[in-house]
Parts: sequence; C-alpha cells; structure tokens
Amino acid sequence: MSYELSGKIKLIQELKTFDSGFRKQEMVVIVDDGRYPQEINLEFVQDKVALLENLQPGQEVTVAFDIRGREYNGRYFNNLQGWKITGGDAASPAPEAGYSEPPPPPQEASFDDDIPF
Repeated sequence: MSYELSGKIKLIQELKTFDSGFRKQEMVVIVDDGRYPQEINLEFVQDKVALLENLQPGQEVTVAFDIRGREYNGRYFNNLQGWKITGGDAASPAPEAGYSEPPPPPQEASFDDDIPF
C-alpha cells in the first residue's frame, strides 16, 4: 500500500550503516495540518538513501512512502518507509537567507538502536 505526503523538510539525519551492510537515513517533514502542524519522520533504506543527497532543510517536497510494521520482543512498531521524493531536486531554490533550524535535541539511547531495520 502506498501513501503520499507533502510538506517542508525540517531535518535530515545522518546516514547510519550497520555491520551487516544495512543502511538507513531518516528525514522529518513538517506537514501543515491546520492548527497543529505535524512533524512526520520517514526512513529511507539501502539504495533509497540516495534520494536525500541533494535535499536541504526548508525545501518543499512530496514523499511517496509505504507503511511497514513488525513485532520485536512482544512490542509492535510501525515505520514510514520512503521510496520516492518529488519537488526537492537540486534545481529547487535554496532555503531563504537567515533560515535556521534549531539543532535537534540530544537523542537518548533507545531500545531499538541495535535493531538493523
């Protein structure tokens, strides 16, 4: 099942490569949802991380993604796995002068840091 969302890129995380060779990179897109904008985290895996190469925070994009779910130790997790990005190519204008995102909050170690998916 495929879904799509449009919004402005808030941040692009660093690429993570695991010992197994698995690669993933995450991006947060701010979607205007009326009074309360939503910050949606999408992940790109393996060869799809290349889609994030020419993107910058502040760009407007449309992302096609699939919803993935799994069970791990009796808990259930969902991920939004991106596979196509439009509107954010290298020809897109750079973010406005003076545009500056606050640095992301420090990340605490989480229970799934060692999970390669």
